[in-house]
Amino acid sequence: MPDNKKKKTKEERQKRGDFVRFAGMASTVGINMVLSTCVGFALGHYVFDEYLNTHPWFTILMTALGIFAGFKYLFKIAKKAEERDEDGDT
Repeated sequence: MPDNKKKKTKEERQKRGDFVRFAGMASTVGINMVLSTCVGFALGHYVFDEYLNTHPWFTILMTALGIFAGFKYLFKIAKKAEERDEDGDT
């Protein structure tokens, strides 16, 4: 039986690998944004506000810090991707 499947060239494998790497990086950014916001909210509300009775100030502050941490990670990943593109992609 003849083999009708085309063998993938090195370029095609590289292109697919780059796509999978980019998709993985994009999904971690999304997950990190949500988790950092939730952790900030949880710390502010359940730890600080419940015990220190400062509702809602620490909830707002810690949620904002969680959002900031998520965006900081987003910019870090974007910078790393930009440097990778400048280094050697054609």
